[in-house]
Amino acid sequence: MTAQGLDRKGLSIAASAFVLWGLMPLYWHLLKTVPSLQIVAHRVVWCSLLVAAWLWWKQGRGWFVAILAKPRLAAMLALSGLCIGFNWGLYIWAVNAGHVVESSLGYFINPLLNVFLSERLNRVQWPSVAIAAAGVLWLTFNYGSFPWIALALAASFGLYGLIRKLAAVDSVVGLGVENAVLLLPAMAYLLWAESSGQGGFFGAWNLGVDALLIFGGALTALPLIAFSFAVRRVPLSTIGLMQYIAPTMQFLIGVLVFREAFDRDRAIGFVVIWIALAVFAVDGLRRARRATVGLA
Repeated sequence: MTAQGLDRKGLSIAASAFVLWGLMPLYWHLLKTVPSLQIVAHRVVWCSLLVAAWLWWKQGRGWFVAILAKPRLAAMLALSGLCIGFNWGLYIWAVNAGHVVESSLGYFINPLLNVFLSERLNRVQWPSVAIAAAGVLWLTFNYGSFPWIALALAASFGLYGLIRKLAAVDSVVGLGVENAVLLLPAMAYLLWAESSGQGGFFGAWNLGVDALLIFGGALTALPLIAFSFAVRRVPLSTIGLMQYIAPTMQFLIGVLVFREAFDRDRAIGFVVIWIALAVFAVDGLRRARRATVGLA
């Protein structure tokens, strides 16, 4: 597909999804006074309601029953729900604990981890993984701490992506089931927090905080719905490059807005990992172009 043949609407919607994901640290930072676990629980509750309403409007009541009729698929989505719930919780905690830069590193690493988990690496991808591993080791031994937040985010999201790749289900339906799995524990936790005086949704927090918590559900669902629309209209090679928009924005927000530490040793580690990503991206473009020529 040539540049002229790219679906402009699909491109703009994909870009919007990645930009929204990239701006998430600013949004969650507005909720810094709310405990991270409660933010995640509210995110699950309000996202569940929004996605269920969307699916009810599009497909009626049968979407959930159809999943339950397939126990293996339901079990896979339950597992992916646990993975994404852990990912959301760690990410929100990391943002509000001052680890936005390290969180962005996790999402830079994620594409490499996805390939490592789900495909046989070719002779270019192996060096990419090795270079990225060298960058992680550099950060560990020269910056003075193991980047566990980045690797835990990459691993949880990578495992989530692998399960979703194996689970033959529409992305929005999958999100609906995942949120349904998390909904009852999230509601139970919020009820306990409110009744024990540790919550504040019904009075202690102001209406602005309550509104941000509710709208957080929309910010969870809308980019994914937009992404599921765009991925059917834009080549995967293009999507593969666009996915770096979000962690790049998160990185810049961490350094320029939140003024997180980014000294020489940390910069060297990041540059090494970015070199690995550049090798990986160029190889992906080259293979995509070769496949396009082969189909012509």
